[in-house]
Amino acid sequence: MAKKVALYCRVSTGNQSTGLEAQVRALRDYCSRNAVSDYVIYEDENQSGVKQSRPSLDRMMKDVRDGIIEKVIVYSFSRYARSVTHLLRALEEFKKLNVGFVSITESIDTNTPLGSAVFTILGAVAQLERDLIAERVRNGLANAKAKGIRIGRLKTRDSDLIRKLRASGMTYRQIATIARCSSGAVSAELRALKAEKKKTEEKSYPENTSITSTSLTTPILQSNTQEIELDIDDFKIELDFAS
Repeated sequence: MAKKVALYCRVSTGNQSTGLEAQVRALRDYCSRNAVSDYVIYEDENQSGVKQSRPSLDRMMKDVRDGIIEKVIVYSFSRYARSVTHLLRALEEFKKLNVGFVSITESIDTNTPLGSAVFTILGAVAQLERDLIAERVRNGLANAKAKGIRIGRLKTRDSDLIRKLRASGMTYRQIATIARCSSGAVSAELRALKAEKKKTEEKSYPENTSITSTSLTTPILQSNTQEIELDIDDFKIELDFAS
């Protein structure tokens, strides 16, 4: 079966029917100039470009994955997607399926060297967009923490009850039933208990503690010792031995 060319157009509101007609006309003119006759038009009306799932777009992408479409033509990048990440994801899928992509306004064809270069640039821009989003999230969390705002969900489990039940030998499931919480909450509480015990032990026995011998007297044996005096060349040495 011969593959077809997909013409995709979109407007944000239902009042932009003339805009939709203008896009269709521009797409048809492009096909006429480039001897493209076997094409299918996919129209999304009253659909925001922010949405990654739209009726006609989803139908077109299904045809692409089914091997029916050989090339996708749009009036502009913004008609397909408003997000660089969304657009790049689609271009990557088109490239993997050996489907061309053409934007009339930007004069971009992914089958040309310039189109390949633009694809690479879009990839870099998408990565930058992801990095900026991650940085904003980290800064927001740090700012909230500095203001004393609690990050994450509030703990609702009964810590004392969980610890007492575990000490009595109950299983996680039994504890969860009695404490009215999930097994995950029980596991989290017991991990916290283990961490607290480890921290306490580290405080009791610092890692840099060292034992030096400055005397032959062992503190444990001091209670029951007897002194023996030896005179050697006018040097007096006192030794303590356990009785």
